Amino acid sequence: MKAISYSAYDETPTLVDVPEPVCARDGAVISVRATGVCRSDWHAWKGHDPVPLPQIPGHELAGTIASVGADVRHWRVGDRVTVPFVNGCGVCDLCLSGNAQVCPDQTQPGFTGPGSFAERVAISAADVNLVALPDSIDFVTAASLGCRFATAFRAITTHGRLRPGDWLAVHGCGGVGLSAVMIGKALGARVVAVDISEAALTRAAELGAEHLVKAGQDIDTAATIRDLTGGGAHVSIDALGTPETAVASVSCLRRRGRHVQVGLLLGESATPPLPMDRVIAHELEIYGSHGMAAHEYAAMLTLVEDGTLRPDRLVGEVLTLVEAGTALAAMDRPATSPGMTVISLSG
Repeated sequence: MKAISYSAYDETPTLVDVPEPVCARDGAVISVRATGVCRSDWHAWKGHDPVPLPQIPGHELAGTIASVGADVRHWRVGDRVTVPFVNGCGVCDLCLSGNAQVCPDQTQPGFTGPGSFAERVAISAADVNLVALPDSIDFVTAASLGCRFATAFRAITTHGRLRPGDWLAVHGCGGVGLSAVMIGKALGARVVAVDISEAALTRAAELGAEHLVKAGQDIDTAATIRDLTGGGAHVSIDALGTPETAVASVSCLRRRGRHVQVGLLLGESATPPLPMDRVIAHELEIYGSHGMAAHEYAAMLTLVEDGTLRPDRLVGEVLTLVEAGTALAAMDRPATSPGMTVISLSG
């Protein structure tokens, strides 16, 4: 089959022929119809998050089931599905308690094994990890859900416990940040969007952000947000993942506020100097958010189906598989246009 692959970090991924994936007894092979190009893939390709080489990137996918293993009970060939980017083993205590997103034996397409920049991809523990895709949601839109949108949804609803009228601060308006803006607005929050890019902030305003803060060396982002919100955000998300945005996200909170770390902090950036004195004095809550388990998708998909959430509005460029490697490498540079890039393999 055809796939995009790289054999060395920072080497432009290319289109190659690779063997067909093997379907495990408890797994499934998915015919990929669309797959997102995500910054997490870029981190792996750069070597910030080391992966086995050679590697096929891609972890945000949607498609149809091409084959199922002998032990799979709930799925059949031809079913339309999407998949969380974290796949649980299905048998450990965490998976059995519904927390597959932090399974110690998790697999991740594009990281622990071959990913979805390919015509087909193997998924383990299919009964735990596959999500039925409603006919009303097209494959390109569905591919935008698997990492950035679903992660933002769970970060806001489960960890942030966002309520109507709350202030939500979103630091970084890439794919996950713009998803957070849209979700926050749809749930009745008042949103402050932060980014260095005018284009990203303009897009955030179109999606419902009430205040825009252009970050820069001369701007105290946290103080600005506290002023705009009359004391600070109730919930703040670092959707980018830098020491500066993490610190600003914690510092912009009002007393008893909640910070959710979604953006990856890797390597030298893994231990940012968070203001723990403020965390203690103001009784702040700090959470990490690592995706969303398959069984939690139903609430989000219901809001997508009824039009409350419009992830299709977040899709930017739609490219072909041949263009996927170049699109991944282009993340070395600031985005020229906001929105998620999705690779379509349909037709």
